Amino acid sequence: MLFGLDGVEIGLIIVFLTLFASILSGFPVAFAIGGAGVISFGIIAALDSAGYLIHQAIDTSSEAYAALRASGVPDSAISIFRYPDLPRMATESIFPAGDWETALTRNVGFITNRINERVIAGQSIETLLAVLMFVLMGIVLERSKIANDLLTTMARVFGPLPGGLAVSIVVVGAFLAASTGIVGATVVTMGLLALPTMLRNNYSPELATGVIAASGTLGQIIPPSIVIVLLGTLAGDLYSTAQETRATEAGCSDALTFLGEPAVVSVGTLFQAALVPGILLAGLYAAYAFGYAMLNPSKAPAVEMGAANGEPVTRGEAFTWLLGVPVLLIVGTMILSQMNVVGSQSTQVDSFSDAGQVASLRTNVGPECQASMIALHGQEAWDAAVEEQRVIDEAGGVQASERLTPEQMEAARTSLIANAAPIGTGIAILAVMAGLVLAMARGVSPSAEPRPLLIGMGGILLGLVVDWLLIKPTTSAGLTVILMLLPWAITLYGCAIAMKRLAGNELLRVVFPPLVLIVAVLGSILGGITNPTPAAALGAAGAIMLAAYRKLGDENRSPRIILLSTLAVIVMILIGINFDLRINTESVSVESWIAFVFAYAAYLYALFGLLFSCWVLFRSGVLTPAVRETAKVTSMVFTILIASQLLNLVVISFGGEHYIQQFLKSFDDVRTVFLIVMLVLFVLGFVLDFLEIIYIVVPIVGPVIYGAHFDPKWVTIMIAVNLQTSFLTPPFGFALFYLRGVAPKEVTTGHIYRGVIPFVLIQVVGLALLASFPSIVTFVPALLN
Repeated sequence: MLFGLDGVEIGLIIVFLTLFASILSGFPVAFAIGGAGVISFGIIAALDSAGYLIHQAIDTSSEAYAALRASGVPDSAISIFRYPDLPRMATESIFPAGDWETALTRNVGFITNRINERVIAGQSIETLLAVLMFVLMGIVLERSKIANDLLTTMARVFGPLPGGLAVSIVVVGAFLAASTGIVGATVVTMGLLALPTMLRNNYSPELATGVIAASGTLGQIIPPSIVIVLLGTLAGDLYSTAQETRATEAGCSDALTFLGEPAVVSVGTLFQAALVPGILLAGLYAAYAFGYAMLNPSKAPAVEMGAANGEPVTRGEAFTWLLGVPVLLIVGTMILSQMNVVGSQSTQVDSFSDAGQVASLRTNVGPECQASMIALHGQEAWDAAVEEQRVIDEAGGVQASERLTPEQMEAARTSLIANAAPIGTGIAILAVMAGLVLAMARGVSPSAEPRPLLIGMGGILLGLVVDWLLIKPTTSAGLTVILMLLPWAITLYGCAIAMKRLAGNELLRVVFPPLVLIVAVLGSILGGITNPTPAAALGAAGAIMLAAYRKLGDENRSPRIILLSTLAVIVMILIGINFDLRINTESVSVESWIAFVFAYAAYLYALFGLLFSCWVLFRSGVLTPAVRETAKVTSMVFTILIASQLLNLVVISFGGEHYIQQFLKSFDDVRTVFLIVMLVLFVLGFVLDFLEIIYIVVPIVGPVIYGAHFDPKWVTIMIAVNLQTSFLTPPFGFALFYLRGVAPKEVTTGHIYRGVIPFVLIQVVGLALLASFPSIVTFVPALLN
């Protein structure tokens, strides 16, 4: 044995040393990873052929091994780590296939299949397309100079507070994370714009550089995050496969039987899970900056940057119109919905009855599976499932779904009409939104003439009265529109005046456009309306239109086409929700044809607005470099994905992956295993980028940690937060390189390294909080689902 190490251990050392050397060579990372796979395989094959690599495997023909198997220990649980005293035997080759030639042949075949499954035509390719869209969205927004306005405005809002400039950096970082998610662009932009200002106002170089670097990395955890998209595509496969293996080892037929629920985790669910942890980290960053300023006022002084709003607003006026009235509107609507005053007025009835309720757990299982399920779910849950199944059996079994007769469907429809709320949910939501606009306008400009706002409020009340008295559940959508035309016209008059007043407020003028885009993208994902890929396409299109709107404003040209295109999108959505647009059925009403024509016209105008926005950006020299940069970043991600598959297959070919997994499985407490994995990922973050860790390390350790009893959402978010730290850890943290490249000459590398240390410790504190309170991760998905 070379150096007294097992041949597989030496192979793993060769692979990772070759990988580190290749990355440090200066070649592009994607090619360095692929080259490391080829070179390391060649070295291992040469040493194996020369007889230097010897693997000491367990002698499965020994009496001790047979006795261990006879005692009931499964073969998968036997390893040299758990049972080091078992007899061993030296294998002819460390390659389980027999020799390196066979392993090479298999690797060539496997890499072709892996590329086809995971890159070209696999189930995850649709999700991976979201990476391209989110990258384009981020780059276009970054080039639209949105960060400039945000930094200036937030500095005016938070500057008068101790450490206010640092807090404003965190707020802008979180905002850009939810709208762009591009770490390099965010760090560079804030470093160019904010760092000189902070230093000029006597801020500590360590605090200034640390808060800029840390805030720039929030895009890796706050949705929509490319890290979560890439991790989610892996986590879904790893969790499903690992839980199926776990169920089989427990004696059950499948994971659905064993777990009582499908073993699935989606990117959309992970976005929901990442929302609160991302906000938590941003809050910890801001709290540290504020606390640092309180303890060291001379190193983070309050700075007066000028008022963000020209019109003075008293505290009472701000509380009433900016907090009290909005809360009253929202809470009041929620209370009315509980009282069935506001609710659905739909009369649509399913043509089939609901299927009967099934037991919470499957109980028709074998003794071994039953014991495993009791150990997992508890005796109380098992007894409850048995009782549920007994009741179902006494009732004749699970009732199947049946087609309803016309009489049954009419009776169900009559019941819906009788129990319908007098005010529809859609009209109530529109009324609340209009009311919020009017209240905000009153709050930012309390001295202005209130009559237009009161007229708008009167339109809202008139609309609610019309809905209550004249619009019934059986009223057609076309008649509803006719009846609501006058109230809506009055309301729109008041809202138009309100929007002009809101546009006069700098904070709202800067924050509102990207905020609408964030709500549209994240809301569609978190609300379950669509999956991340269409939402990313919506975000990319919205970013292009928003950037064009900004560019036209800089050129003193009217952005009317873009505004009307946005209105066309809203009209198209409202028509699609309220009208039946299916025109390929046997009978189509005149109302549906009219709605279809209007919706199609709105679609064509919205498409024209998008193409016009592309032309504006192309003409101004923004679109071409943005598309080129998107192609470069996306190509890098997919090339790294392909190269990492090659390196991963090399590790598998000589048994390295199995060796690592056996080591991890040798611990009795899976929490210890997870802690070891997190420590390894944290250490690797000092020298590897998050992409290499995701595609090289996670597939190796994933089957073990995703095969435990942990919630897969919690596991994935813990990994994502850990990977976020890799941008901050010296010496290869990318955020540090980005900031070093744009920092003034008086800021040294030592300042940057010392500045990020507290934020790395905050990351560790954040991980500890998530580990101690997993509900921080899981309660939003549970609430929404």
